[in-house]
Formats: sequence, structure tokens, C-alpha cells
Amino acid sequence: MTERPQWNSLRALSHRVLRNGEPLVLTEEVRSLLLKTAQEVAIRDADAALATDEGVLALMHEATRRITEGSNRLTDALHVMWQHQRVGDYDSARKLMRDVLAVEVVPYYRELAQGQLEDMDDEA
Repeated sequence: MTERPQWNSLRALSHRVLRNGEPLVLTEEVRSLLLKTAQEVAIRDADAALATDEGVLALMHEATRRITEGSNRLTDALHVMWQHQRVGDYDSARKLMRDVLAVEVVPYYRELAQGQLEDMDDEA
């Protein structure tokens, strides 16, 4: 399994810049953070986005959105999946993970959903 990504630095930066309106200084550290995160959340052309201030902000916004929405989607699906499993309804539980996989783009979240689906292979 892929190591769990560490997105706290991006979340903190995003909060300061996108929510609080602090200016973004594109240091080498910030640039590296944005490029690494873009790769982790399957955003292409991150280098091109870093060429303009608008691109940097859009990249940060999209990365944050993918992390938040993917996390919420997976967490919600897991909660309902476990309810289905408790009553023995593995078909519905599997469908939830397949639905997540149909729309999720973040590799880490996809891997977690796929793992859940594989864990149910031997169930009814």
C-alpha cells in the first residue's frame, strides 16, 4: 500500500492564502510542496500552472478540493459500506466502493477503495 500522503502543510498554506487572503510567496519550498501535492492528487501540468500567480492559486485550490472532496466521498461511502456489511449485504457494500472508484481521481483514495473492494472478494 502507498504511504499515506502528508497534506497538512498544503492545507495550512491553502487556509492562509485562499481563506485568509495572505499573499503567496512562491519560494522553492512552496513550489516543491505544490508540485509534490499535484502529483499525489493526479493534477497534470502543474509546472505550467506555477508560471503565473493565477495558475498557482488555481493549482492550490484544485489540489485542496480534490483532497477534501475525495476524503469526504470515501469516508461517507465507508460508513455506509460498513453498515451494509454488518447486515450481510455485500453486494450493496461492493457497489459503494465501485461508485467511489468510478469518480475518484486521487490515487491514494482509489487505492483505499480498491483495497476495501478486494477485502470483500471472499464474502457472499
